[in-house]
Amino acid sequence: TARTSSLSQLPMEDLKEPLPPQWRCYMSPQGRRYYVNTSSNETTWERPSSAPGTPKSSMRHKNSLPAGTAINCVTFPLPMSMAEQPLLKPDEWSYCDYFWMDKKEPQGAAGVSGFEVLLQKQLKGKQMQKEMAEFVRERIKIEEEYARSLSKLSQIPLAGQEEGTLGKAWAQLKKSLADEAEVHLKFSSKLQSEVEKPLLSFRDNFKKDMKRFDHHIADLRKQLIGRYAAVEKARRALADRQKDLEVKSQQLELKLSNKTEEDIKKARRKSTQAGDELMRCVDLYNQSQSKWFEEMVTTSLELERLEVERIEMIRQHLCQYTTLRHETDMFNQSTMEPVDQLLQGVDPGRDRELWVNENQTGEIRPVDIEI
Repeated sequence: TARTSSLSQLPMEDLKEPLPPQWRCYMSPQGRRYYVNTSSNETTWERPSSAPGTPKSSMRHKNSLPAGTAINCVTFPLPMSMAEQPLLKPDEWSYCDYFWMDKKEPQGAAGVSGFEVLLQKQLKGKQMQKEMAEFVRERIKIEEEYARSLSKLSQIPLAGQEEGTLGKAWAQLKKSLADEAEVHLKFSSKLQSEVEKPLLSFRDNFKKDMKRFDHHIADLRKQLIGRYAAVEKARRALADRQKDLEVKSQQLELKLSNKTEEDIKKARRKSTQAGDELMRCVDLYNQSQSKWFEEMVTTSLELERLEVERIEMIRQHLCQYTTLRHETDMFNQSTMEPVDQLLQGVDPGRDRELWVNENQTGEIRPVDIEI
């Protein structure tokens, strides 16, 4: 599927050596694997083996998440660990590598998520595409008005009485205006069908698609926020239980209280339960963050693909504009060729001959008076 291919470069668990029963592998936000026993909620950085026993480096009931810092309920690696985190698509400036944090706004205003920045880029691209279509529409209007003006001018009978070879050249020049008007009308028509309309109609349902992406990622982010709050609540509860156990243990040692061993066991049991609850909440949080992470990668790569597609579409249609413009120049040049030929043939001597033959009043010259 598209999603599988999009995530192909993400760290994946080695399937050659399956985990023991009830153990599951998760990826921490800083890209490090950790393992959770779904039965006991035991958590460890070390991969459990199939041999009996539990891993050595257990994180069970530690009052913390895997090392990292939370920003707006998303856990990021500590600064000293950032250099260890490779890009998902090195050297490509891919969307999936650079929009994980929320954008900081000036003067403490509420920032927008990195995904929202990507969506705004998409919507801006759609607006630019629309404005380009409007620009081409204005260009079409200019062509249409120019064609009408040329056609009208070609019909004005100015200098219509010019005669001879010059008169023919003049008549052809006026006719060329009508031919040129036709060329510009065809140019405007092709601009409309081959440039303006494609720019307007490209991705009619684009905004609906963007809303769908937005709602999907926003829902995952809301779930992540809720589960982070649950982790913090469970963390505080564990701290309270541990403190209570510590106080009761000290009181028993100093014999400041008549608390029995049974009370200590009860406090220890509640502390253990609070630790289990914390690890359960951490597990749910990490599942949510992993899901959000995967969908962010998948969706940001899809937005990246859409942007490449949009730019390529616009480039192709702007190339079509320049092609049509070059064709118009060639057609206009062809309307001038007959004019050029007739102008080359203009002969004042021939024109004089034709005019004299048609308008002469007599070739007998006057003579002197004789006495």
